[in-house]
Amino acid sequence: MAHTDATQTHTPIARVIGLGLALAAVVSVIVLAFAWPSVTAEAHDLPIAITGPAELVTAAKEAIETQQPGAIAFTEVDDRAAAVAAIESREVYGAIVLGAEPEVLSSSASSLVVAQLLGGIATGLEEGVNAQAAAAAAAAGAPVAPPHIDVVVADVVPLAESDPRGTGLTASLFPLVLGGMIGGIAISIAVIGALRRVLAVAVYSAVGGLALTGILQGWFGALQGDYWLNVAAISLALAAIAAPITGFVALFGRAGIAVGPVVMLLFANPISGAALPKEFLPEPWGDVGQWFPPGAAATLVRELSYFPAADTTFPWLVLAAWAVGGLVLSVIGHFRTAGGAEPDAEAAVAG
Repeated sequence: MAHTDATQTHTPIARVIGLGLALAAVVSVIVLAFAWPSVTAEAHDLPIAITGPAELVTAAKEAIETQQPGAIAFTEVDDRAAAVAAIESREVYGAIVLGAEPEVLSSSASSLVVAQLLGGIATGLEEGVNAQAAAAAAAAGAPVAPPHIDVVVADVVPLAESDPRGTGLTASLFPLVLGGMIGGIAISIAVIGALRRVLAVAVYSAVGGLALTGILQGWFGALQGDYWLNVAAISLALAAIAAPITGFVALFGRAGIAVGPVVMLLFANPISGAALPKEFLPEPWGDVGQWFPPGAAATLVRELSYFPAADTTFPWLVLAAWAVGGLVLSVIGHFRTAGGAEPDAEAAVAG
């Protein structure tokens, strides 16, 4: 009889196998979500400005399209000053200035990967310009070869000396997502009552924004720009990630916690464009990622740090919409349940 009781306490073999298969599937999804963007990354339609005489612009476009098929989407501007303004407002990643003194303008603060790509284009452009000059001189019967023409590469908006490779800025964005998610989950578990969770999210986001900005900007030097604007951006990003979690918990119970790992971490974070520009992601996922808190936060923090002339309205609105939406869900959940306790039996007893 004792042997029978001991056997009955064992987990059924079918359940053990099912659990193993489910965990393997979860791990596969996680690996796929995080590896997919880098494995499939390929530049397409990167906005780059170009200016110069019409015949040179046409020739340069054709040569670059041959060198980098589909990678560049050119925007013609009036002159070098207009190209610099477009880079500083983050309308384009860089520019090509053609004429007697050809130049390639880049912005390592916008994207180090694109800056390196533009460096390669500058090398090819220099070879082409000098080959054309030599051919023209030979056709004209010039006794000596023309002087070598250098294509200068200028970094219009460089990264800060405290973060010369941009690793600090990029690395800081994942803890921001993780911090918002952990905050939302912890508040959902530890705090009973939807409106109390609203207060907890507000306090956590405000204090977390101060603490993270102090570390990332004051200590590590990964963030630049106005300190208090960065505090506001990080606080709003934390709220935009944490509030939807607590809001869905208020409506659906502890199952709502899955909003954090599934939506924010597995779906939105890989397509956020934090590590690579959104133009490197398969269409339309780069643009889709900007509608979620990780993508909006990545864009906003970078632009506040290095591009004060950029229009940051969209990422501010995206983060605000997610934060307010999550808080509204909590309020709705408060009135749908007794006293704001989520419809879990154990939570109702605890309330």
